[in-house]
Amino acid sequence: MSNPTPSSYKRICVISALLGLAAPALAAPKISAQSIIVNPTQPELNVQVWTNRDASGEGNPTYQIGERISVGLKTNADAYIYLFNVNADGNIDLFFPNRYEDSNYVQAGTRVFPRSGAKYNLSVGGPNGQDKLLAVASTTELSLNDIATFEGQQNFATISVQGQDGLAQALSIVVNPLPDNAWVTDTAFFRVGNVAQTPQPQPTPAAQIQPGQRQDGSFDSAMVDAYARLKGDESLGQATTYAAAWGDGFWQKFNGIGAYGDAALLHANGSSRSYSVHGRLLARYLALAGAENGATRPPSRLGWAAGDEKVIPQNLYGTTGLYGFFQNGALYDSQKYGTFWLTGPVLKSYQGLGGSGSFLGFPTRDQYMLNGAWAADFEGGTIRTVNGVARIYRR
Repeated sequence: MSNPTPSSYKRICVISALLGLAAPALAAPKISAQSIIVNPTQPELNVQVWTNRDASGEGNPTYQIGERISVGLKTNADAYIYLFNVNADGNIDLFFPNRYEDSNYVQAGTRVFPRSGAKYNLSVGGPNGQDKLLAVASTTELSLNDIATFEGQQNFATISVQGQDGLAQALSIVVNPLPDNAWVTDTAFFRVGNVAQTPQPQPTPAAQIQPGQRQDGSFDSAMVDAYARLKGDESLGQATTYAAAWGDGFWQKFNGIGAYGDAALLHANGSSRSYSVHGRLLARYLALAGAENGATRPPSRLGWAAGDEKVIPQNLYGTTGLYGFFQNGALYDSQKYGTFWLTGPVLKSYQGLGGSGSFLGFPTRDQYMLNGAWAADFEGGTIRTVNGVARIYRR
């Protein structure tokens, strides 16, 4: 992100999917697919951020490189405001505060950046991809000396950390001493260039599509076998799309049956078997892919489905749910807590104890970084990794 001059544009760069990033040790913020860090409580302070093409802040509008962009922000109380973005290559920009503004203490209400008459503009820069903005609001001025410095006469700060993990970890240290209700964050997405969305095979023709059927009339035999194995007419329902390429494999979408919800068959390239994913598991899986790579392929933290999802009976906490197994991790879903991902040593240790049927119960959030190491929280305890070794704690 280059530093602008009064006559130049400030470019907004690409940010990748932010999942499972670092959280402050004391404030214990939550991590979500839509955010870097989020307060663990419902604080009195609130902040919302959006771009000029999506006032809701919940969409994912598209901009082309070189186009002007403005950023809207709303707070319900006077607060110090910090606006970040992270480039797809890992470069981070802090575009507010800057030396064109007298102060970053913003009064309650709505504000647009840059404001009318400002001596700088914002324009979209490359590379193409999925961008994400992060707004941090705090009732106390934050010390960002370890993150951002103004060098010489430059009007925008130079950022010393690299990548989204680095930003999250650095911010966690900054907000760690603050009370939970003293700071809050919000995020907004926008795309740069022609970024692929959730894979959309060709529209449904008048004739009914068959399981595993490709648009050219051929069939994916692994999907045909999976549909039969799973009694697809009772669990998957009717195909709503052709079997189509996705990343280095294939997928086909189905309308689901009753409470099963929408469904898909996923077939990894080189695998002789195809597996199903339903409902909330499928929705979270595709959301992770969308946030991470624009849904051009499965999310790398999970990979392709490596087994059919399973219903988990009631555990000792009275919680029931679903389990989805993937090449690189797993998704656990419960109505009580939501749908969360686990990977690596955390997942291995969790499953070694018996997973959701153990004293740990279901996960209550996504796996996340804590003090530079992976951690996860559950109904009955926590898992922390120390030097790559998982340690388990009861509540």
